[in-house]
Amino acid sequence: MSTALHEDLVALTCDLVRFETTENRVDQLRAALEYAAAYLADVPDLVLERSEAHGKPALVVTLRETRTPALMLNGHLDVVVANPEQFVPEVRDGRIYGRGSQDMKGSCAVMLRLIRELAAWPERPDVGFQFVCDEEIGGTHGTGRLLAEGWRCAFMLCLEPTDMGILFEHKGAMWVELSLPGRPSHGSRPWDGHNPILDFNQGLQSLALQYPVPAPDTWRTTITPTTLQAGAGSRNQVPGSLKVTFDIRYVPEDTPAALLATLQSHFPTARVVVNESAPVLRTDPEHHAVSRLADLLQQRAGAPPRFYREHFSTDARYYTSAGIPAICLGPVGAGLHSDEEWVSVEGLVDLYDVLVSYIKHM
Repeated sequence: MSTALHEDLVALTCDLVRFETTENRVDQLRAALEYAAAYLADVPDLVLERSEAHGKPALVVTLRETRTPALMLNGHLDVVVANPEQFVPEVRDGRIYGRGSQDMKGSCAVMLRLIRELAAWPERPDVGFQFVCDEEIGGTHGTGRLLAEGWRCAFMLCLEPTDMGILFEHKGAMWVELSLPGRPSHGSRPWDGHNPILDFNQGLQSLALQYPVPAPDTWRTTITPTTLQAGAGSRNQVPGSLKVTFDIRYVPEDTPAALLATLQSHFPTARVVVNESAPVLRTDPEHHAVSRLADLLQQRAGAPPRFYREHFSTDARYYTSAGIPAICLGPVGAGLHSDEEWVSVEGLVDLYDVLVSYIKHM
């Protein structure tokens, strides 16, 4: 392991962790991207494009004048909420602890250091780098917006934490709100009204027969009620309405249209509204770019990499939905979104070296 590379990756990751880049801290999101731009300021002839939408800034860096590089690396600097002490990084036992160290400021540090190295090559490779700030809330104004604005590539690597495995598929998502009508009455005279809670209970029981909670890691669609509100809060009144939100994570075989029809069939009196949706990620694990990356991972680790699917979503889905192959590959770590989040320093170096090898043979 190069001492200079080790020290650079630790320093960059720790610096990025110190920014409190949660959803509502626009100042910190901007400051983190300014830090990234300042780190690259003395690198000659880089193409940097800053942009912002709805308070979510983004930075795209290319080594050539292009909006369609052969390879695009993608990382997000926003994080979920944390205790103040989690924004004070700690390095111990070969690990960097702190909010975002694993998800995914360590990977962004790899990207920044990699830009400096690639820019010094005699022939600069055709690689782009996206730094976005809204992945944790869906990516609409970051990666999604950049794609809509014309950024494309032949292959996209989203450097989400994967323990150096290859994430080639994940579920799509929908957040659906159902509104069930009722008719209020005094709680002592339920026959004078119509209670939507009873309708909801009946529909939920029948829905659970079709979509029961599966065994852990079973690859199938889940429909999970997550929020529930009935009436105006009076304990002695039959509620006049009920609203429930469903978190739906679906496999490619189940289309959004079919799932909405299913919900309507179980709750026939309900008004069904999709609040937000996200498509599936699916890239052929035999794609030549993926196979080449897998070969490099096997050479480094001495064993074939893990190919796997995931239940949650990533920004890589924006590219596969546009017909561009994309996978996730990231460093070893643990504690995702927890109070003990960490990333392995050696894992960051592994990721860096694998990316260098891959780019050399593009």
